[in-house]
Amino acid sequence: MSRIAYYRVSTDGQSIESQRKALGGNFDKEFADEGVSGATLAADRPAFAALLGYVREGDTVCVTALDRVGRDALDVQSVVRDLIKKGVTIDVLGLGPVAKGVGELVVAVLAQIADMERQRIKERCDAGRQAARASLAANGKTHRGKASLGRPFAADSDAVAQWRKDNGASIATTAQEFGLSAATVKRYCAASAA
Repeated sequence: MSRIAYYRVSTDGQSIESQRKALGGNFDKEFADEGVSGATLAADRPAFAALLGYVREGDTVCVTALDRVGRDALDVQSVVRDLIKKGVTIDVLGLGPVAKGVGELVVAVLAQIADMERQRIKERCDAGRQAARASLAANGKTHRGKASLGRPFAADSDAVAQWRKDNGASIATTAQEFGLSAATVKRYCAASAA
């Protein structure tokens, strides 16, 4: 009977440490998917797939929240049901151990609420983008006063591409000349060639 922790963060800039601290430690095994989007099915996440192959009857899998376990309400419910069938307990921080019957019902309701909240966030983001586009088209500035959507360019992309061409410079040399990353120089040169 092992106590197992599972952590997931969506971007490389995030850390699992806050989840680890919240769960308190003392685990026999830990699995972590770092930089894996919540939109990815649980079984398609490398560490979670390894966890599924590792767990045995009598084990307990600990997570900080239900949304760590699956992509959406259906995925969460499917994963929880499969783990319960294997005889594995899922211990959700703030909710406690989830068991067959009532525990599955609670998970279904909470997973559906989390799914609805993700949809509401998406709708709010989409509405904000539409408002910014409309304002930009109407008066040249977004509704937040910016001159463009997205991140501003670090340099004039055409000038970077032209300098590279004129000097027969490599991506690395051009990046150093303009103080840009190699990826940015590649993107600017590709856009200029198109």
